[in-house]
Amino acid sequence: MTEAVLSVDIGTSSSKGVLVDGRGTVLATATREHGVSRPAPGQVEMDATVWWDEFVALSRELLAQSDATVTAVGVSGMGPCVLLADDLDRPLRPAILYGVDTRAGRQVDALTERYGDQEIRSRGGSSLTSQAAGAKVVWVAEEEPELFARARRLYMPSSWLVRHLTGSYVLDHHSASQCTPLYDLPGGDWYQPWVDDLCPTLDLPPLRWAGDVAGTVTREAASATGLPEGAPVVTGTVDAWAEALSADAHRVGDLMLMYGTTMFLVHTVAEMVTSPSLWGTQGALPGTRSLAGGMSTSGALTGWLRDLYGGPGYADLVRLAEKSPPGSNGLLMLPYFAGERTPILDPDARGVLAGLTMSHDRGDLYRAALEAVGYGVRHNVETFNEAGGDVRRVVAVGGGTRGRLWTQVVSDISGLTQVVPTVTVGASYGGALLAAQAVGEASAEQWNPVAEVVEPDPATRSTYDRFYGLYRELYRSTRHVAHALADEQRRH
Repeated sequence: MTEAVLSVDIGTSSSKGVLVDGRGTVLATATREHGVSRPAPGQVEMDATVWWDEFVALSRELLAQSDATVTAVGVSGMGPCVLLADDLDRPLRPAILYGVDTRAGRQVDALTERYGDQEIRSRGGSSLTSQAAGAKVVWVAEEEPELFARARRLYMPSSWLVRHLTGSYVLDHHSASQCTPLYDLPGGDWYQPWVDDLCPTLDLPPLRWAGDVAGTVTREAASATGLPEGAPVVTGTVDAWAEALSADAHRVGDLMLMYGTTMFLVHTVAEMVTSPSLWGTQGALPGTRSLAGGMSTSGALTGWLRDLYGGPGYADLVRLAEKSPPGSNGLLMLPYFAGERTPILDPDARGVLAGLTMSHDRGDLYRAALEAVGYGVRHNVETFNEAGGDVRRVVAVGGGTRGRLWTQVVSDISGLTQVVPTVTVGASYGGALLAAQAVGEASAEQWNPVAEVVEPDPATRSTYDRFYGLYRELYRSTRHVAHALADEQRRH
């Protein structure tokens, strides 16, 4: 009988599961779509009961598609998230999501004043921003004190699944390193003085590496999921780092571009590198460090446009955009429709569409959105290199790699060659790889070889250099207007 590993990733807009055999062949896939809630401007949450419910449903569906025997289980999920639970593991409130949730601005400012930005960066690798899970823990403590008084445990999607599957309460080092200012990056552990200062009643989880076995499937979890009792479960990690592992993009000099709901960038560096405009973290594996960035929109922006157009297929929109030339017939977009994370770190930034005339059509607008993300990627990559990184190899993953146009636009704008691996099903494949490595021999190079190489087109360079300069100027010129409008939006 075929042996396989099963892995599930909890994403922003869907959960995805895969069943993969020992050679890396995907035997079955399954997806469950879900949404987020936005209770107030700048707040993005999710009911954490969805995470386990969807794992159970996906596991049952995957197992029904194959008679393979599951030998290990992988998990991953969006992050860093803040799910606070009581001592009986009952969620006390919806989980607060990663950097797209900007509620903790006041706490970010106060903590930066309290500890000092330089000390926070030297201790935790990153300045405090909307990405920092620790600041959101403090937000709950200050804004919902009665609830926080009952909080005992901190979870993220991957660790929540591990808890339900095995009973173990653990978190991976990478996820913990995004809990600034609670984690000590040089020391590789929670930073107890600041933990005691900010959240002394929380029992923070013991730390493991993503590929470590966290425990085995319990009898109760086996009954719910159909998985074999006793199967090992790896600790897992944040989706972007799991996806980098799946695409063999975790060597020093590698940069992974994840074309998802948001654009995420993970650059592997030789040693700890810090920047006020980026996130320095642990890597997913022991002995690795990352310099990371993230844009607040990517696929979310193209999806918004598709909905405005009445829901045509993405392939139809790509065909229209292919008819528009580089520069979208003189159209320029800022993709800051949900604020922006790196490198401008401005939650009050807003989307801008400049140069619009009545002669522009849907293809021009759609191409302008693709180009806007490309300009954002170039801005981030320049910031990586200025901070001390060294981007040598770029690996593109995620749903946005399909259809070729978007990856070509990003290569043309950035001047970077991108390699696209054979399998781009997402972070769940990285979780499967970690699970397979926990019980046998497996490597990303063998599982997932390069399928395509996207080279920049020199003929577009001069056009995109001009437009990139205008892109940078457009933000500087309109920032005060965007901030005023953001204030108006908060009043409604």
